[in-house]
Amino acid sequence: MMRNLAVLVALLALPEMAHATQPKKGFEPTLPVAIPPPAANGAIFNVNAGYAGLVEGPRAHSVGDLLTIQLVENISTTKQAGGKITKSGSYSVTPPTAGPIIFNPAALNASGASAFNGSGNASETSQLGGEVSVTIAEVRRNGTVFVKGEKRLLLSQGEEWVQISGIVRIADIDQNNTIQSGQLADARVVYTGNGSIGRASRPGWLARFFSVINPF
Repeated sequence: MMRNLAVLVALLALPEMAHATQPKKGFEPTLPVAIPPPAANGAIFNVNAGYAGLVEGPRAHSVGDLLTIQLVENISTTKQAGGKITKSGSYSVTPPTAGPIIFNPAALNASGASAFNGSGNASETSQLGGEVSVTIAEVRRNGTVFVKGEKRLLLSQGEEWVQISGIVRIADIDQNNTIQSGQLADARVVYTGNGSIGRASRPGWLARFFSVINPF
């Protein structure tokens, strides 16, 4: 019994240890592809030497190029549900009032009723703002690029980080190499951290233990 209790306590302590881990992998910046030096052919023009079209300008379009994503996320959701069930029934028998066998009428009557009434409400509001610079990790033939990046902040009460990835249309990137997060397809935005503030906002392992064994 004590061994099983120790195993349960250890399992409940694992989420607390997981929250102290470092940011997820896979959001590291992508370096530009190394271009071999061109062969000397006597020509002045070299397409590999940072060439950009006249109508394209300095817009990010190659692997390793930087662009800035403006985080403009404002999500508000509200959900309400309710249910009510009522059921009742009765059974009554009137015995004969004369004869050798006489029953008590109250003993032959039966009735039953059941009722259920439930309701639920849920609401959530999330806001996220700021800017995160990312790099182009993949260029696709349909005019889109896959970008990813992260920003880490080391504060006095812990560390916070923002990680973001998604698909961007090159045509949506403005002249300042900036795009809003609403124009990011298949967006993955992670905003979390660790430290004393993050630990204070989560219940301890002992509280989670009693929540598991509590039957009510």
